Amino acid sequence: MNVQYQKLATCLESVRKKINFKPETALILGSGLGDYADEIQIEQTIAYTEIEGFPVSTVAGHKGRFVFGYIQGVPVVIMQGRVHYYEGYPMSDVVLPTRLMGMLGAKKLILTNAAGGLNYEFQAGDFMMLTDHIAIGVPSPLIGSNLDELGPRFPDMSQVYSEEFKKVVRDAAQTVGISLKEGVYVQLTGPAYETPAEVRLCRALGGDAVGMSTACEAIAARHMGIEICGISCITNMAAGMSKGTLNHGEVQETADRVSKQFKELITEIVRKSR
Repeated sequence: MNVQYQKLATCLESVRKKINFKPETALILGSGLGDYADEIQIEQTIAYTEIEGFPVSTVAGHKGRFVFGYIQGVPVVIMQGRVHYYEGYPMSDVVLPTRLMGMLGAKKLILTNAAGGLNYEFQAGDFMMLTDHIAIGVPSPLIGSNLDELGPRFPDMSQVYSEEFKKVVRDAAQTVGISLKEGVYVQLTGPAYETPAEVRLCRALGGDAVGMSTACEAIAARHMGIEICGISCITNMAAGMSKGTLNHGEVQETADRVSKQFKELITEIVRKSR
């Protein structure tokens, strides 16, 4: 058996020993949304440290656990704290949680993140729905022996973010009164923020927002045939696009400021996507 798949199977068995719950939708929470999982109807939580072979997030403020429960009656699994490539894990470990949630039964995935704005029409506090992504700045999670149990060797990526799911997100945003932006997300490795020259490159490639996660998770999920939507919270304008320097405190402050709206949007997306 493939080593990566064996590790997944071990994690799955470890979780199954603790809970018998089949989620319909999976969520990965970015900066500013971490406490959203505390507000749902919780059935059970499992810390990443309780799962054999599971990678553990080292980012401050990330709780590092799965939350199983219900949002508006929809069974969900929420990843409260994600693993990033810049933490030093191999890409196969970075996407392991995404794959595990799919193996637990999730057919839909909502990806959220905090991102820097590349589009001059954006401002801090805006929400951007991902219409596509650029992930050439990070290794593909599909490199290596294909996990035939999960998906094909050469999966189609012409529609990573489902057109039907996009319609749901637009409708949800209108329902909760959010002016939703749309655009292309660029994933780079981090953890350093991008230089002004790198920002200009990302803009030239067609990017509207840039961050350090999400695209790799989307690739792994699409490989498995999971339906995906992605939402970025634009927490700052990228380097060289505004005065001042970038810092994580600014990112967290903006994410916290708009978290109430973000939570309302996520709840409505889950409700409407069932």
